[in-house]
Amino acid sequence: MENFFEGFDLNEILKAIMVLFAVIDIIGSIPIIIKIKETSGDIHAMRITVVSLIIMVAFLIAGESILKLFGVNVESFAVAGAFILFAMAIEMVMGIEIFKETPIKGKSAGIVPLAFPIIAGAGSMTSLISLRAEYEMINILIAILINMVVVLIVLKLTRRIERMLGQGGVAILKKVFGIILLAISIKLFASNVTSLFQ
Repeated sequence: MENFFEGFDLNEILKAIMVLFAVIDIIGSIPIIIKIKETSGDIHAMRITVVSLIIMVAFLIAGESILKLFGVNVESFAVAGAFILFAMAIEMVMGIEIFKETPIKGKSAGIVPLAFPIIAGAGSMTSLISLRAEYEMINILIAILINMVVVLIVLKLTRRIERMLGQGGVAILKKVFGIILLAISIKLFASNVTSLFQ
């Protein structure tokens, strides 16, 4: 246990926090959260946060091994995530419906797509693998926990944020962040697709 805490480094923690915060982009996901609340009635913030935390910690510890078990490499995983993000971005920008599944209500509402792939998605997974190569495990774990606290706060306060923005503000936010999400999905796709054909 002592060896586990030996690598504690505040500088590494701060860097990892910033990387994960930028990738998770929970603030930019507010329009998606509002949309899911509209279709499902409500979301269970704590459940979504816990599921996201479990996915991220599990992937940090055994990410590459889990993917290899299914015969999938990190690049394939990232490309698949890029397609999902692309579809969601098109919905937000064009105002069309692509995901036509029956809205999930109750305790599972919002786990898909919020916990996965929005919070603990391909971007987070690839970032965790990259961070693991550079930073100590304890520092990354602390960074994940801090980011999950931020996620929980945003999920809890979404209705208040929605009231502050109003319908017009939400519509504008959806378009703006839809374009950003579209750019992220294209970048994620472009940076990983070439390795699939090598």
